[in-house]
Amino acid sequence: AAERAVGIFNNLRLPDVVGQPTLAEAAGEWMRDIVRAAFGSMQASAAGYESRQVGEVFVLVPKKNAKTTSAAAIALTFMLLNKRRNADMLIIGPTQKISETAFEQAKGMIEADPEGFLQKRFHVQDHKKTIRCRVTGARLMIRTFGMDVLTGAKPIFALIDEVHILGSIPYAADVIRQIRGGMLPFPESLLVMITTQSDHPPQGVFRSELDYARAVRDGKMTERVRLLPVLYEFPEAIQRSKGRDWTNPDLWHMVTPNLNRSVSIDALLDGFERAKADGQAETIAWATQHLNIEVGVGIRASSWIGATHWEAASLPQIADLGALMERSEVAVVGVDGGGLDDLLGLAVIGREKDTRRWLLWTHAWAHPEVLEQRKEIAGLLREFEAQGDLTILTEDDKTGDVVGVADVVERLLQAQLLPEAGAVGLDPYGVSAIVDELAFRGLTDDQLVAIGQGARLSPAIWGMERKLKDGTLVHAGRPMMAWVLGNAKTEQRGSAVMITKETAGKAKIDPLVAAFDAFMLMARNPESASKTLVYAGM
Repeated sequence: AAERAVGIFNNLRLPDVVGQPTLAEAAGEWMRDIVRAAFGSMQASAAGYESRQVGEVFVLVPKKNAKTTSAAAIALTFMLLNKRRNADMLIIGPTQKISETAFEQAKGMIEADPEGFLQKRFHVQDHKKTIRCRVTGARLMIRTFGMDVLTGAKPIFALIDEVHILGSIPYAADVIRQIRGGMLPFPESLLVMITTQSDHPPQGVFRSELDYARAVRDGKMTERVRLLPVLYEFPEAIQRSKGRDWTNPDLWHMVTPNLNRSVSIDALLDGFERAKADGQAETIAWATQHLNIEVGVGIRASSWIGATHWEAASLPQIADLGALMERSEVAVVGVDGGGLDDLLGLAVIGREKDTRRWLLWTHAWAHPEVLEQRKEIAGLLREFEAQGDLTILTEDDKTGDVVGVADVVERLLQAQLLPEAGAVGLDPYGVSAIVDELAFRGLTDDQLVAIGQGARLSPAIWGMERKLKDGTLVHAGRPMMAWVLGNAKTEQRGSAVMITKETAGKAKIDPLVAAFDAFMLMARNPESASKTLVYAGM
């Protein structure tokens, strides 16, 4: 069965290449291995029907490796081997352009058959983006991803292209769940997901599907697994290396399975050098798409220099505020936030006893409006909430963020860790409710400080860069802050520097700005109220 499927796959032709070579000549063995596994895993049951043991395939492969072409070829192979009458099959693209490209590839393969067999077997309906099999009545439908993707269809086969784009779609997980549910009645069903890496930190349904595929690959997930993971990505040791090992062209063949067919190292080098010349943003985009480098692992999206030293300054032991408090002799707080579609960020910096190392802990709050206004990051914010770094308020909770900030500050106050002056630094605009609540909790006017924003934060931006590099400032290493750093963009203003959002609206940096606010206060070398009382009594 495996070799029969490979034989069909091999005889299909590339429609958009001069000479229209067969896939036997043009496709890499890596794709034939996938075809063998998927189509050669049929097992007869006692009830007399066949069930597919490899029911899902997740392929992570860089661009220019004939990804969409191979997807179309797998779909046609499935149609030609299908025995179920009037079955529905889907190729789903996240955008209309991607789905139309897949349709054109499948249509082109049919038209490229020199013997005319495929033209007789299939009826191509351009206006419906549908290919119907004249023998079984089955139809292959090309659709754009949406809530109505399953309208009128119960798929026996589905192929989802460019899954990474779905990470920003809040309802994507629901749709994929429906697709899997629609396949349950068909034991021979096959779901294929094929994608490149995302040019932002993986999020949403892409993150969950990728994490599951990695867990299967690494042997961490073994019970009732039907997924074949095919992941062309460098080991984390190569991606995370300080020497940026992934930039070495001698290693690129590891993640280029179609090398010397649809892509060459020389072509990749040309693209890499052009991307570097166009700046960091283009270099990041190129690396994610052509080498599957993950943002947040092998590269940092942030243009702030401090981001390059962020990971090395991680200290997971202070992920809990209580642990930071136990280690600290004094602590200060920074607070930053905007409107209801922003995050309210809070940062605590404690100065460690004996070592005097600075310890950074952060948290954030979000009103429900953020999830509605910024749907592209809603799934990611839910993940941060589950990880404990973000609190998403309910519709009825109007002041939970203000109360939450005050609770943290009061906890430090009662522990006598706050200095008598310069304890809490705030953006001077839009913080009246927080100031009122902190005053109610017992903080004095001297303890509340307005921190100038924009270019006035330059000393904190430069200072944090240095302390991250030399290891005198460490943080909890939380995913939320890694994402926040990826949103940070530096802008030179005369002799000063500013940190701004890289993408207006959806890119949140409030917890990072809160950390700069706290940095400004800790740079004053404060003493805790408890120490001040001791000195006063001596």
